[in-house]
Parts: sequence; C-alpha cells; structure tokens
Amino acid sequence: MIIRTEGLQDYEAVYALHDAAFGNRDEESQLVERIRKSDCFVPELSIVAEQDGEIVGHLLISRADLVEQELRQEVMVLAPLAVNPAFQKQGIGSALMQEGLSRCRAMGYGLVLLIGHPAYYPRFGFKPAVGLSLKQFDVPAEIFMVNELIEGALSRAKGELIYPPAFFG
Repeated sequence: MIIRTEGLQDYEAVYALHDAAFGNRDEESQLVERIRKSDCFVPELSIVAEQDGEIVGHLLISRADLVEQELRQEVMVLAPLAVNPAFQKQGIGSALMQEGLSRCRAMGYGLVLLIGHPAYYPRFGFKPAVGLSLKQFDVPAEIFMVNELIEGALSRAKGELIYPPAFFG
C-alpha cells in the first residue's frame, strides 16, 4: 500500500470512494469537491491510500477557525475520512490518520479538531473537547474532539469552532 498526496488524476476515484464508503450518498464526495475549491484547502493534507493502482482510502484535513468575540485562531479540521468498504479493518484508515497528523505537525499546525465516532478517534490522540475552552454547537459533546499536535497549542485555543462555508452545501 502507498500513502501519498492526492493528485488531480485521483479526483474521480476519490469521489467514487466516498460515495461507496458512505452508503451511496454523495454528501461527503461533494464536501471534498467544495473544500478543494475553497481557500481552506491545503493540498498536502488531501491524502490517498493506493493499493495495486486503486484508490482505497482518502483523508482530508483543512483549515477552519476558532472564534472568540473578535479573535480568530486558525485550526485544522479533519473531514472526511473514507476507506473502501472492501478494504476496511486492514489498517488503511489508521495509516491515513497517522500520515495526516504527522504532516499537520510538520507544517506547524498545533490542533486538529473533528466531529466523529468517540470509539475510533481516541486511538490517534483525540480527546473530547468538552470542558476545554472549545465549543461546537449543534452536535453531541462526545463526538466533538481535539488532538493537540504541538505541546501548548491547546492552552492557547479558545472559542467556537467555525467551519468554513465550503462545509455547507
């Protein structure tokens, strides 16, 4: 398996992958397309897993903001992560997560936030954001999580997570 940065040649396969992974709903596929066209897109953080020439996984991490009154702080958000259903439970999602978080850290991004399954993401260092200075409304508290990639980044983070317009269809 090869973990690499997504290229233009992968867009169609990544669209089909998300469609298959999320039950033939194209919401996540369209989300990826909207993020790619926005200023929150970081090309190096759109990562694919390729096996025998086939795209079998994709992870996208992009920019968002924490907002507290007049203050804005850039953070990274993970969404979406998909693995072809025929290739799930083989470590592909884990490999993509580790590569994505490693790239974020190397690029100087101190925090990654997500809304996701509370049983899956803690193994990668995510913890509930409940009780911290972070807020995300309209989701259950246990699925709003944060990963501090650079020591001290969380102590400086405060506010409500505001997803960019690309996240909304």
